[in-house]
Amino acid sequence: MPMIEAKVTMELPAEKRDVLKAEFGKAISIMGKPESYLMINLVDKQDLYFGGKRLDKGAYVEVKVLGNIDGGAGNRMTAKLCEILEKELGIPGNSVYVSYWGTASWGWNGGNF
Repeated sequence: MPMIEAKVTMELPAEKRDVLKAEFGKAISIMGKPESYLMINLVDKQDLYFGGKRLDKGAYVEVKVLGNIDGGAGNRMTAKLCEILEKELGIPGNSVYVSYWGTASWGWNGGNF
């Protein structure tokens, strides 16, 4: 039951949304999770600030999963997300924050896992 939510400073046209969806779908396997249960929320045109300065190109990404977060997988996932965001949107890694959230309970389709 993974969820990736990415908030970015720029506008995301439909074709970029499709590319990000596909790339995030591949990347979630790093966390040992299947794309078949992955939900993605892309939020564009956000005002993000770092060190007191507004970012022209920046991103905040949350990765939420059922279970615990493996530190090694988290490191590899952060590297991959930064790679995707730089390649597709020109966002440098030093303007990307990634947070991880693991939970023991996740609801779906009228019940909890």
